[in-house]
Amino acid sequence: MKLTLRKTLSIITKIVIGFMLVSVFIILLMRWVNPFGSMLMVERKIAHWNISQQRTWKDWDQISDNIKIAVIAAEDQNFADHWGFDFKAINRALIYNQKNRKIRGASTITQQVAKNIFLWPSRSWIRKGIESWFTVWIELIWSKQRTLEIYLNSVEWGEGIFGIEAASRHYFNVSANQLTPYQASLLAATLPNPRKWSPANPDDKIQKKAEWIRGQMNNLGGKSYLKQLN
Repeated sequence: MKLTLRKTLSIITKIVIGFMLVSVFIILLMRWVNPFGSMLMVERKIAHWNISQQRTWKDWDQISDNIKIAVIAAEDQNFADHWGFDFKAINRALIYNQKNRKIRGASTITQQVAKNIFLWPSRSWIRKGIESWFTVWIELIWSKQRTLEIYLNSVEWGEGIFGIEAASRHYFNVSANQLTPYQASLLAATLPNPRKWSPANPDDKIQKKAEWIRGQMNNLGGKSYLKQLN
């Protein structure tokens, strides 16, 4: 009995160590190699097999600075300063969630990249723990610029629409490098629920949020903020 338990623990230990080594190697590789897709895309394809997926990779210099600063303003204003986790935002979310039925998240852009690229979309402590592992290594190995580049090329922007190029073409019929501040703010405003809200046909709530985002873009310093990400 003891021998069987020891063998089981040994196998589990080897699996865990193997996962850790492989995951770090993949993150290191993605410092230079663009991901072909994401686990979120796989999950969506399994759930909706008949829906075609749109995604075209665009390098950093081929993406408008307007959408870069817009998603930072909307999703993670401390992106340039934190190490993957915004503990002040987490604390605010915990206080809010204790008092309200609607759950508010506090995921940084780095955490969202870890979840979208490597993991499954669900709420569980196990997934959150694995997400934290990936988040730490992404922060250690990638630059902030690389993290944002992968985020913008992988984030979901509607049913079957992934990445900023596909979203720009679908909603505004322009390339990702042609987005105006107004268009960028509308795209960023829909990120909490991109399959429900449309940047091309925004309701009053999305319009107001987009206006707020444009104000935050200016408060952050506009495009000059991006110099911190190099």
